[in-house]
Amino acid sequence: MRYKQRPAGSNWGDFGPDDQLGRLNLLTPEKVLEGIAEVREGKSFCLSLPLDLPGGSKWNPRRRPPTLLPVLRNNKSNISYELRQDEPYFTDVLCDHSVTLYTQYSTQWDGLSQVGSLFDLHGDGQRQSCFYNGFAAEADMFGPIVREPDEQGRLPPAPARALGIEHMAAKGVQGRGVLIDLEAHFGREKRRINFRQLREVMEADGVVVERGDIVLFHTGFGQMLIDMNGNPDVEQLEHSCVDLDGRDEALLKWIDETHIAAIAADNHAVEAYPADKLGAAHYPLLPLHELCLFKLGIHLGELWYLTSLARWLREHKRHRFLLTAPPLRLTGAVASPVTPVATV
Repeated sequence: MRYKQRPAGSNWGDFGPDDQLGRLNLLTPEKVLEGIAEVREGKSFCLSLPLDLPGGSKWNPRRRPPTLLPVLRNNKSNISYELRQDEPYFTDVLCDHSVTLYTQYSTQWDGLSQVGSLFDLHGDGQRQSCFYNGFAAEADMFGPIVREPDEQGRLPPAPARALGIEHMAAKGVQGRGVLIDLEAHFGREKRRINFRQLREVMEADGVVVERGDIVLFHTGFGQMLIDMNGNPDVEQLEHSCVDLDGRDEALLKWIDETHIAAIAADNHAVEAYPADKLGAAHYPLLPLHELCLFKLGIHLGELWYLTSLARWLREHKRHRFLLTAPPLRLTGAVASPVTPVATV
């Protein structure tokens, strides 16, 4: 056993001692059929931003937009490469790109290896870096952590040996999505939404969330990024649109007890970041991330594009749909770009 005790309020071990899917285990064939039953029009919505948005690195200087480069062919650019250069009777013209992607730059899934916590796994008073289901950072996942670059400024590769995003991809991530339209009730006012306010929105709109559903929160933030067209106004973004209040214990309890399979939002962190400070010796900066990714195994989607879907659902007095949203099958990655599709 990798651990002798599990965090209070966690479900470690409930899906098996070596589980790496978390609440995605609730995406059963029955849940897929429930999602399919929501398809009445055959109309699909792309829920991804263009992956070069937000644009530049003003919003997050640690992350950069995708870089497309030509693959070399015979030491020449393989963009509009005419094969007659190789054999005069060939008529083919070929193109081939390489791409550098920051996995959390734009529309993404956070993997269960993306956020862990310092926790006393063995009950010996020693807190150590660990992740969902008791996988220890060094012993089980990354090995010895190298934090300083070498003479060339490079860090060694660090794929996750456990909890990589490839497990989510292999699952398929398809089921019934439920959209909660926060922008329709709060506009683009900057505020933190607690469970009482969330419940009022759900009651007003007739939204029901059931075991195994994937819940999406529409705030309008993604539409703002679209409208800014690659030149994000950081000041305006930081003072616009609602976030979930990760410090609200009633909200965290609802997420747990509803048995949600996964959560996504069109804002940059689902929850308000940074969360309010606490007068405690130790506490998480991202409490909703800690609950979802570390304790319960609930994957989080960020920076999705939900406005077109939200408007259509409201116009048709609906809130459920079939959601198909597998990440890239990137072995060992802690997160992944995603192009989700909602079908209504």
